[in-house]
Amino acid sequence: MPDSMRLLRQRALRARRNMTADERAHASDIICQRVLATRAWYVSDTVACFLPMQDEVDTREVIERSWRAKKRVFVPVLRASAEMAFCEMSPETELERNEFGIWEPVRGFLTNARSLDVVITPTVAFDDEHNRIGMGSGYYDRCFAHLRHRRHWLKPKLIGVAFQCQKVEKIEPNPWDIRLYSVISDA
Repeated sequence: MPDSMRLLRQRALRARRNMTADERAHASDIICQRVLATRAWYVSDTVACFLPMQDEVDTREVIERSWRAKKRVFVPVLRASAEMAFCEMSPETELERNEFGIWEPVRGFLTNARSLDVVITPTVAFDDEHNRIGMGSGYYDRCFAHLRHRRHWLKPKLIGVAFQCQKVEKIEPNPWDIRLYSVISDA
């Protein structure tokens, strides 16, 4: 990984961690309301959304509103082969932490990423061109590689969510990086 990407990731993570709990909660609420107001979410039947770690955007409102709207909700699960799948989740789903400390369903129906309508995507850093820097493991880029050579946007629509303090001027994408459909922040 180029040093410039590493520095951008470190700076964005530091900015996110420096937010107070109240700032994070308020910004998360704004971001969730904006996601729920998108046409992409409104017309979707299947929504994938990450379960937040401690300083990420709190996406639980998107998950809960999706259930109330009778949408099927899926969350990412990581596989030993460095692949990511999506497992259906309901309000009764039992969760446990994986080796990275991320909450995942203990069991459930797995679906192909291509069958999802919208994927709310965790984002460490982003720019105006909808380029994204994640945590550096490449799970999302590998999972959605089928979107790389599209002429028109295909399913699913990847909607990145991040706090405005995580925005950077320019990200030079790698050839394997998957650009987001849109990015929603609190600004």
